[in-house]
Amino acid sequence: MTVLDAIIVDDEPAARRTLREFCEREPDLRIVGEYADAAEALNAIRAAAPNLLFLDIQIGTASGVELARALGPDDAPIIVFVTAHDRYAIDAFEVSAIDYLLKPFDEERFRKTLGRVRHRWQTESVAERHAAIASAFEQVATAAPAQAQAPSRLLAESGGRMCMLDVADIEAIEGDRNYVRLTLGRDIFHTRSTLQQAERAFQLQPILKISRSCLINMNHVREVGRTPRGDFIFVLAGGATVTSSEGFRDSVRQCLARFKVGAA
Repeated sequence: MTVLDAIIVDDEPAARRTLREFCEREPDLRIVGEYADAAEALNAIRAAAPNLLFLDIQIGTASGVELARALGPDDAPIIVFVTAHDRYAIDAFEVSAIDYLLKPFDEERFRKTLGRVRHRWQTESVAERHAAIASAFEQVATAAPAQAQAPSRLLAESGGRMCMLDVADIEAIEGDRNYVRLTLGRDIFHTRSTLQQAERAFQLQPILKISRSCLINMNHVREVGRTPRGDFIFVLAGGATVTSSEGFRDSVRQCLARFKVGAA
């Protein structure tokens, strides 16, 4: 039996105690450290190189996401983010197939998450874990503050006409220098913006980034194929096709795995 070394990082004593008690009931988990301070935790993680990290998103005034970002590819454990409220971060973790626990959680929810952790440990490489984390960070970084409301409609141009589009109906978003191209069915619209700005506008939609210049709305994906080299081909509801790039292959694969029966 493979034993996973785990570190808990949370500034709430009660939260650490709950995690510790749940972990102690699992024969293949060994707690090698508990920390309430982000800087102290980072040094300990680098020294101990745990297999698993339970990490609060907000550690006092510090960010657990920033702590995780400070870990290099060689230090990448499986991370289970723990939070009481960060809705935007949770959306990012779900898109990137990152494990999380939403406080308060019970032992059943803990064991369900731990089951995914065990599966990932057995099947994922360090590079794949790092790619998933990097994808989550990118999603978090482009999310608007919680108090900002994403627009439900956008103004875009097509054939010299200015049209109001429902954000939820847009199937793909592609960056083209200082413009963004929006695909809606068989129609193409343009608006003066950057892809990063567009990501913020679509933050309430199930958006997946498949390349540096392309986002797709997973609600409008109808078919998924593969190229001979292994990249993913998405057929959208209106018939348009878009292809992922090599650098996003792992994060796309992990996102698609969430849609398989029994993945949850």
